[in-house]
Amino acid sequence: MKISTKGRYALRVMIDLAQHDTGEYITLKDISERQEIPIKYLEQIVSALGKAGMLYSMRGSGGGHRLARPAAEFKAGEILRAMEGDLKPVDCSRKGPDPCPRFGSCPASCFWQGLEKTINDYIDHYTLQDLADQDSGDDYNYSI
Repeated sequence: MKISTKGRYALRVMIDLAQHDTGEYITLKDISERQEIPIKYLEQIVSALGKAGMLYSMRGSGGGHRLARPAAEFKAGEILRAMEGDLKPVDCSRKGPDPCPRFGSCPASCFWQGLEKTINDYIDHYTLQDLADQDSGDDYNYSI
């Protein structure tokens, strides 16, 4: 599993909005300058985040974007899944309409299920507020 640039940038955008949240809308220009992300790419990211119900957007003078709810109510995993879809490490761990015919009888299936659980537990452990509060230069305790 590899998180795409859109997923990484979406998390950075949301952290930026949390760190600069005054209740006012924040322009893409400001986010772009702080995060060094091209505005055209930011437009795609905020559009997807808006469709996922994570951002409010307003056009015109005084417009921009802001979080749809407090930063402490967002999980990092929720943001990543909005951009990436599910974060399952392998398709064969998937139960669903087209399950792997060996699912459940494969000696590695428990391993893959455990890895999937570990990934999801980790990314759902951290809130957007946790990430916004950390100092970028400080060591951070990444254990859960």
